[in-house]
Amino acid sequence: MGKYTSIGGQALIEGIMMKSPEKTALAVRTPEKEIDISYMQGKSIREKYKILKLPILRGIAGYIESMIQGYKAMMISADKSGYTDLDEGEQEKMDEKKKNALIGAVMVVGTVLGVLLAVALFMLLPRLAVSGLQNIFDTEFPKIVRSGIEQLIKLAVFVLYVWLVSFMKDIKRVFMYHGAEHKTIFCYEKGLELTVENVRKQKRFHPRCGTSFMILMILISIIFSTLIQMIFPGVYNVYWLWVVAKILMIPLICGVGFEVLKFCGKYDNIITKIISAPGLWLQRITTKEPEDDMIEIAIAALKACEPEQPDVDRSIDKKEEPENDDI
Repeated sequence: MGKYTSIGGQALIEGIMMKSPEKTALAVRTPEKEIDISYMQGKSIREKYKILKLPILRGIAGYIESMIQGYKAMMISADKSGYTDLDEGEQEKMDEKKKNALIGAVMVVGTVLGVLLAVALFMLLPRLAVSGLQNIFDTEFPKIVRSGIEQLIKLAVFVLYVWLVSFMKDIKRVFMYHGAEHKTIFCYEKGLELTVENVRKQKRFHPRCGTSFMILMILISIIFSTLIQMIFPGVYNVYWLWVVAKILMIPLICGVGFEVLKFCGKYDNIITKIISAPGLWLQRITTKEPEDDMIEIAIAALKACEPEQPDVDRSIDKKEEPENDDI
């Protein structure tokens, strides 16, 4: 029987972040082909405010924290890997402070554009598509049908987007590091020695993956959107009000999705397999088979964040409640 761990991680640019209840470590491959290990400091907000450890609330807090921490980790890996290095002439003209400011500005602009794109693709497009279909068939769809069509379009757009970006060279390498991260965690959960050979044999699809979380959020939003339309039927007809309602639902959807993901990560039965299936299918796109040097990075990151008392973190009793439960 496998052992359960609360260690999770994130694929970075030429690196991997691993997080345990005790510490968060980043392993990045430098331009000199060495492995750079660094740590991210800071106490979790869930440790500072005990109320945020309650179900649902811990998912909302954890999602916000993971977004902020993931953004910082990505910037660090981009810098350490040399991904953002300028050519020799430009490098001489720009000091480190200005370089970091430039990287930050690029990241902020990218984030803003990403949010605008998400609003257009996941809120505006599905609504317009449903309106178009109703005009074509000259009928008003029932609330459940209307909501279902919107969410299926949203799911299709998400999957298509992920599939298209997976062909980009840089994104493909990140997905390969993603696969290395999963394989290494599986190896750790099985209690095997963390070697490249042992890690290479493991699966790359993990039920606690952030990819599964995104799919869960979309599926759960179908239920919530339908309930809102049934309880407050007039909300859907006022577009700006419907957008506000959808935005306000996001924290609750995140919280519920987090609890479902924890449940699937802790138990292995027919129910959890059905719930996990869509996310595991999508991981065939978001994870790729890694190269050995990527596995070395994942092993280095996990060893760097491994708790001093592993038996406390890796327990055969899956009923224990770990604080960190996201990959």
